[in-house]
Amino acid sequence: MEKTVVIAFGGNALLRSGQRGTYQEQIANVMDTCEAIMHLIEEGYNIVIGHGNGPQVGNVLLQHEIASRVTDVLAMPLDFCVSETQGSIGYLIEQGLRNTLLEYRIHKNVVGIITQVIVDKDDPLFKNPTKPVGPYYKLKQVNAFLEEHPDVPFREDPKGNGWRRVVASPKPLAILNIEVVKALAETGTIVITVGGGGIPVIVDENQQLKGVEAVIDKDLASALAAVEIGAEKFYILTDVPKIYLNFRKENETALDILTVKDAERYLEEGHFAEGSMAPKIRAALYFIEHGGKECIITEAGQLTNPACGTRIVY
Repeated sequence: MEKTVVIAFGGNALLRSGQRGTYQEQIANVMDTCEAIMHLIEEGYNIVIGHGNGPQVGNVLLQHEIASRVTDVLAMPLDFCVSETQGSIGYLIEQGLRNTLLEYRIHKNVVGIITQVIVDKDDPLFKNPTKPVGPYYKLKQVNAFLEEHPDVPFREDPKGNGWRRVVASPKPLAILNIEVVKALAETGTIVITVGGGGIPVIVDENQQLKGVEAVIDKDLASALAAVEIGAEKFYILTDVPKIYLNFRKENETALDILTVKDAERYLEEGHFAEGSMAPKIRAALYFIEHGGKECIITEAGQLTNPACGTRIVY
C-alpha cells in the first residue's frame, strides 16, 4: 500500500524575499517547488499539499481597501479574501504540478479543493492578533498607515525585514471534506487543500457556518490534515534549510534531529520566534504527538537530499 505525505508549502514557495510578487515570479517559484517534490512521487508516495497565503492575502486586503476608497467597489471581509487566495494559489500550484508531471512523464490527477476550516468563535487568539500578512513596511510607512487606520495592528518581523500587518490566527478544530481529501489521495490523486490554513468559519447558534475575520496558521492546519488522513510524514517547507538555535547570531547552531522533549524545551526558552519558526515547531509537535512518525522542516530546494532539513521525532 502506498504511503501518504503532507507537504506544507510556505509563502516563499510563491513569493520570495525581495520580489514584487508578479505573476511571472510566482509561476517560476511554484515550478521550482513542484520540481523539488517529484522525487517523493517517484518513490511512490501519495501527496497532499497545504500552502500559505500570508503575503498574498495581505496584498488582496490592500487591493480591496484601495479600490473601496477610489471606486464604488466594496471591500470584502478577510474570510472572503482567504477564499480568493486559496483559489488563485491553488490554481498556480495545480498548473505547476501538471506541467512538471508532464516533463517527468508521470500520469497523475491533480485537484485543488476550496476548504473551509472550523474554528472556535470564543478562541482567545481572536483578541491577540499574531499572524503576519501582506508586504513588509518601513516604520515610517506604518506610522503613516496608522494615521488613517489606527485600529490595524502591526508587528516587527523577527528576521529584521521590517513591519507587517497582523491578524487573528485561531486554532483549527475541524477540516470540512477531509474524508474526500483522504479518499482522493488514496487513489494517487495529488490533492491541494487547507490553502492559506483554510477559510476560517465558525458554527453559530443555529448550527450554520459563518466566515470570520482571521487567517489560520497553514502549518497547524496542514498538521491537522496530516493527522486526519493518517499521513506517515509531514514536510514543512520554509526559507531556511534547517532549524537553528540562536538564529542569525554568532553561536548559531543547525539541528539535524530534534526530539519532542527538546523542541518543547527550546520553545519555552524562547529560541523560536513567534510569527516565524515557533508556529512550525508547534505544528510539528501536534503531528508527532497525534500519531505521525516524522516531521521534516526544510526549504524546498533541499528535498532531493535524503538527509535534508531538521527531523522532529519522538
